[in-house]
Amino acid sequence: MINIIIAGPRGNMGKEAVKMVEKQHEFNLCAVVDYKYDNIQMKDAEGMESLKIPVYSDLKTCIAKENPDVLIDLTNPETGKKHLRTALEKGVRPVIGTTGFTDEDIKSLSNLAEEKQLGAIIAPNFAIGAILLMKFSRAAAKYMSDVEIIEQHHDKKLDAPSGTAMKTAQLISEIREEKQQGHPEETEAWPHARGAEYEGMRIHSVRLPGRVAHQEVIFGGEGQVLTLRHDSMNRTSFMPGVKLAVEHVMESTGLIYGLDELID
Repeated sequence: MINIIIAGPRGNMGKEAVKMVEKQHEFNLCAVVDYKYDNIQMKDAEGMESLKIPVYSDLKTCIAKENPDVLIDLTNPETGKKHLRTALEKGVRPVIGTTGFTDEDIKSLSNLAEEKQLGAIIAPNFAIGAILLMKFSRAAAKYMSDVEIIEQHHDKKLDAPSGTAMKTAQLISEIREEKQQGHPEETEAWPHARGAEYEGMRIHSVRLPGRVAHQEVIFGGEGQVLTLRHDSMNRTSFMPGVKLAVEHVMESTGLIYGLDELID
């Protein structure tokens, strides 16, 4: 049995994670962490599932009282960073579903995970289809090096570009040599009209109501275009990936960034 605590149980992702954990016979939801509530049960908190599960406002207190194996954090970049470090320091294996981690953050947290001999996972995207899109994009870049990425998300998303788009660009850069795309004398009449730039690739972020999580990776070649696309229609699409991450983090040591490392 894997004892789990979830941070962010009132959010759209957090609600789905609570439902998923409750359905798994090998998982046990022992508590949730929410800044707004403390020392009550989920059934008595507005916006949470009707469960007799304790709610804590402080992660350290929750860990001390519940002794969990895994923390699933689906909060925000700032809180996710703090919770990841706290979990490792307290001997808990974190699965973090927020973005905004810098290379320095990842290096520092990797060292901490190795020091504590614990597994940890940061996943920019938990959708298995999105992970496959990343892998397919990396493979395509070997043969078609001109590429642009368009990612679309709901208008409540805080960061841009998305962690998925950044991870995709980084994977492509492992295969594709850095190069400038487009006309060498290209100009922008309006700043940023061509989007963000990463090693010559252009990344475009769309934020609109009605979107969930969508990404296109478009490759251009001589007389041809290859478009790879993934769409998450709702947040249940992320739950198989969350389950996979929890199972894997129990068996691993060190920090893993991205579920692509877990999928052949």
